[in-house]
Amino acid sequence: MGFFTKIKKLWKSDTPPPQEDITAKAAATPTSPAPSEIAPTGPEAEPVYAVAASPAPQPAAPTPPAAEPSLPAPESSEPAPPTPEPTPAGATAASPVPEPQAPTKPEPEPVVTAPAPEAVKPEPTLAAPVVAETKPVAPTVPEAAATGDAPWRNALILSLREAEPRLSVWLDILLADVDVAGPALWERLRFLFESLEAPAAEADAFVAKFADWLAMMEYDEVELFRSELQYRLALALDLEDEEDERNRLFLKLSEGLAKTKEQIVKHIDGLLGRHAVIDEAFWEELEEILLMADVGFEPAAKLLSSLRDKVRKRGTTDPAVFKDILREELAEIFQTKKTIRAVNQPEVIMMIGVNGVGKTTTIAKLAYRDIMRGKKVLIAAGDTFRAAAIEQLQIWAKRVGAAFYTKGEGADPAAVAYEAMDKALTGGFDVLYLDTAGRLHTKANLMEELKKIRRVLGKKHPGAPHRSVLVLDATTGQNALSQTKLFDEAAGVDEIILTKLDGTAKGGVVVGIALSFGLPITYVGLGEKMEDLRPFDGQDFAQALLGVE
Repeated sequence: MGFFTKIKKLWKSDTPPPQEDITAKAAATPTSPAPSEIAPTGPEAEPVYAVAASPAPQPAAPTPPAAEPSLPAPESSEPAPPTPEPTPAGATAASPVPEPQAPTKPEPEPVVTAPAPEAVKPEPTLAAPVVAETKPVAPTVPEAAATGDAPWRNALILSLREAEPRLSVWLDILLADVDVAGPALWERLRFLFESLEAPAAEADAFVAKFADWLAMMEYDEVELFRSELQYRLALALDLEDEEDERNRLFLKLSEGLAKTKEQIVKHIDGLLGRHAVIDEAFWEELEEILLMADVGFEPAAKLLSSLRDKVRKRGTTDPAVFKDILREELAEIFQTKKTIRAVNQPEVIMMIGVNGVGKTTTIAKLAYRDIMRGKKVLIAAGDTFRAAAIEQLQIWAKRVGAAFYTKGEGADPAAVAYEAMDKALTGGFDVLYLDTAGRLHTKANLMEELKKIRRVLGKKHPGAPHRSVLVLDATTGQNALSQTKLFDEAAGVDEIILTKLDGTAKGGVVVGIALSFGLPITYVGLGEKMEDLRPFDGQDFAQALLGVE
């Protein structure tokens, strides 16, 4: 008996150690495959394990082959695990440390709470969108650089260099694939300024003003504003005297003089057809034609005398050469004397004329031309008598982007002139346009008011007004001659702007004014648009009127 009991005792003592060794091995085996992920201590290991929760399936795959023999023992020791599959691995790792089951139940709770803070930890990944928000700043630098290396620039450079040096041709090339206003148009305009070596600031200012104008006019398609764009570019880039712009002006002038041309040229052609030689009957019939065209009696007599001398010097009586002689004479009539244009700024321009001649719109068009040239313009409402005159002028000033000054209806025009002059001096303006009441030239007291305004301006700013511009309506014919005479005597006229030339057959008044007073006609109005107030050229006028080269 003693022998068997000794063997039984030895067998019982030998059996538990292998189980403990197996459990120890089972506890040791999970640590070996992922020593960096699972630490021996539970609370310190769980945060690290939770951070790797997303790649958890990857370590779970290698653990079964290494721990396959050891996993059945813990699974059998816990027959009813309430937690899902991810928790048994945590339970196996937690059960060997605290062997009692009571501590094992609270441990899943830290496992549940651990992911919660760890789920908040991925918030550092939210920093990526914050960095992405700064990325739009980075593209702006490449975008500016890309603009200089854009393929269209190289193509345009080649096309522009090979093209005829005319603004209209350049615009055709620039706008070839641009149909509406937008970034593409602004880039092309800046490129044109850059190609002509204009400052970038001027290009930006031009684009900004033109974009504002398009928004106000609600224009989108290039076809709607191309003519206006070319006109603005001609002013901004000082290309108005360029051949292309002169051709545009000549075409516009020819269209505007269509009625006058029909009145004069048709009769002259009939005169030349009826006479085989230039004789006295020829001159008498020509005088009648000139009077019918509103040239005026005295101007017509001067013109006939000069033409007779030219025909005599030519030594010919052939009517075929008469048109050429007439064209040469008209070109000489409109030649203006050279004058000093420099002024002590701000330049003060006093606008005079009767009501209804288009004085308000002419002021706006002149201011518009100056603004397009980069000048700072102030418009003063000196017409304080006519109803709604101030409101109309203010609307036009806003449209063209000029500053505006008024003292209100019924104010003293001389006081308006004085205070406007003060504002122009202190405000750093380049040009001051002073509107005056559309006074009748037959009213002596109103004409005296003009003299008072001139005196006030001269005291405040020596030399002012630098120009006194008389606006005349070409449709009034002979009445325009009498207005010129009286305004010149009362206030002094330096130059004349003739409006509504496109709507009259009495364009001969232009010749009458030039012959009678010797005053330069600086601009003619050929329509309602801003670009329709164009510089007057006598040679172009003669050619457009007579249709001869």
